[in-house]
Amino acid sequence: MSSELKKVPIPRKGADYRGKVVLAPMVRSGELPSRLLALHYGADLVWGPETVDRSMIGTTRRYNPKTKTIDWTRKPSQSCRGLPAAEIKDSIIYRIHPEKEAGKLIFQIGTSNPDLAVQAARLVAADVAGIDVNAGCPKSFSTHDGMGAALLKTPDKLCAILEALVANIVPEFEIGISVKIRILETAEMTEALVRRLVATGITSLTVHCRTTPMRPRERAIRGQLRMIANVCHEAGVACVMNGDVENRDQALQLMQDFGVDGAMIATQAEKNPSCFQAEADGGLLPWIDVVKQYIRYALEVESKFGNAKFMLTQMVPGKSPVYRDISTCKSYTRICEMLGYDDMVETAREVDLTLDIDPDNAGKKKNKKVNTTALAAGGRTAKSRAVGSSNKKHLSERGVQIPSEAPTSEAVAVPV
Repeated sequence: MSSELKKVPIPRKGADYRGKVVLAPMVRSGELPSRLLALHYGADLVWGPETVDRSMIGTTRRYNPKTKTIDWTRKPSQSCRGLPAAEIKDSIIYRIHPEKEAGKLIFQIGTSNPDLAVQAARLVAADVAGIDVNAGCPKSFSTHDGMGAALLKTPDKLCAILEALVANIVPEFEIGISVKIRILETAEMTEALVRRLVATGITSLTVHCRTTPMRPRERAIRGQLRMIANVCHEAGVACVMNGDVENRDQALQLMQDFGVDGAMIATQAEKNPSCFQAEADGGLLPWIDVVKQYIRYALEVESKFGNAKFMLTQMVPGKSPVYRDISTCKSYTRICEMLGYDDMVETAREVDLTLDIDPDNAGKKKNKKVNTTALAAGGRTAKSRAVGSSNKKHLSERGVQIPSEAPTSEAVAVPV
């Protein structure tokens, strides 16, 4: 790429997206332990999962000296039936590791309102390296309120959101604003949209090389990619590609082939984050090594066990003899014992007790907690769990796919 090309200035505390291989924003798979694991194996930047503006507004920012994390918490929107108010614990809506993620974390916001977007972004902007607007997720939990891929049909609103963030967040916090989109039905439509977006003052645009109706099993379409990169470069905006990128070496080659500035890895990073290592540095590692490192991070930050188990069912091959055993485990202690991680068993027991989990695998918690990942993504789970499951829709009705090798009680991560 020519050094003569125009470049939008990168704000002083913002991330430069050029030359980067990055972790995609994914619901469930983008939680803190997964981001730390991706960084451990060489990811240049990491996106957190889409967090809806309304879920952030009203949160309280707290530093946790035990986990060395910053947590944004709030009381569940629905009371936990049967528990005194004093015993209802705050839900963690968003959690970061300010030391290990410094300068490398991008906060992705789900929004369809400029004012709410600014209010939510202001709460976290001082602690992240960029704010990214999700205009690409096709799932109903994102599009139902005009967010996600629905914004592709309302470009005036999308541009207004980006302009509001640029005007209110960039000067005060000195970080950049970016947007993640999908390609449209025709190259002409995509070009018209991209030209409008890059004129809003953003520093980067990520394009998922699939249309909104397409799903991950369908091959990415890269025919529009060079055109999109050229339009971005004319405005001085970085262009990051997403879709069927499997490892660092392939990412660097695709960047060269299509003239884009960066590449984003989603599905492969969910399965084995060592994909961020170049082949010359060791390349893809055996799953058993990656899983052990993941559990170390999960214990370090006292991550929700349900999310950790979900991630293990993605990283452990379905044909492995231990896969079924892991899918039935109900404590960190049992996981470490089963996998032979004797050096972590005592720590796992301490974390289990902290999380109100029976370390001996009884699997019952003292206080049932709210699914805060769903809350952050704008889901409505607390009330349905409080009154019972009779009105709960089947996963397929809620737009969640279940992999054939995964236990039916777990939902797959959704790239956003």
